[in-house]
Amino acid sequence: MKRARIVVLAIALLAAGAAALIAKSLIGAKPETKVVTKTDYKTSEVLVANLDIGLGESIQANDLRWQAWPSDAITTGYIVKSKRNAARKELSGSLARAPFLAGEPIKEKKLIKANEGGVMAAILPAGMRAISTQIAPESAVGGFILPNDRVDVILTRRDRSGKKEQHVSDTLFHNVRVLAIGQVIEIKDNEKIANGKTATLELTPRQAESLALARSIGEISLVLRSLTDSRTSGKGVAGNVINERSNSVTTLRYGEKAQAFGVK
Repeated sequence: MKRARIVVLAIALLAAGAAALIAKSLIGAKPETKVVTKTDYKTSEVLVANLDIGLGESIQANDLRWQAWPSDAITTGYIVKSKRNAARKELSGSLARAPFLAGEPIKEKKLIKANEGGVMAAILPAGMRAISTQIAPESAVGGFILPNDRVDVILTRRDRSGKKEQHVSDTLFHNVRVLAIGQVIEIKDNEKIANGKTATLELTPRQAESLALARSIGEISLVLRSLTDSRTSGKGVAGNVINERSNSVTTLRYGEKAQAFGVK
């Protein structure tokens, strides 16, 4: 056998042996153990809704339960068992001023006692007024205006200022919140139509006076606003203001008085 072949064979045997040793060491090696340190979080029991609670619904003790809550996540307004152990009994009979989802922490400012006022008074923001006006299906988008939608309020009246009598429409208010249609203040079960002969609107005291006068002048219609438009536009009076002393509505066009009309 030639010397070169002997050298090659020796190298091959050494390589095979080294590979066997490496494989053996890998197979016999123990898997790396990761040590996980368990962190103890401090928790407190917080009062939460035991089920979905709708707007204006009466709350009973069984509708509430205590649930462990991370102490670091407890914010102002949460009701903690260690401080108010009898809270379930104390809040029984309250009305919900806003909806609660099951498991949502209860905040007392979102509740009102039954003897402190009705549902409508409970959901009405401070400083605002609720006023109802008659509507017909054709003047309320065929029933598709729902509670909490935003609308523009339009007055349609007869104009006798010229030689010929004609009907004129004026926008009284923009971006007004609808509190209720009929006696419905919240839509449930994915309902898409609210039927009713009246709409209750959320207005300022001055706007409420204007609407009360406008109802005696002509017909009130509601115009549904886009949800996106409602969020970006401020609410307020359009181009009409009330003259309280003369009980008339003055129409402003391009910043100038156009005409006044009222009840004699």
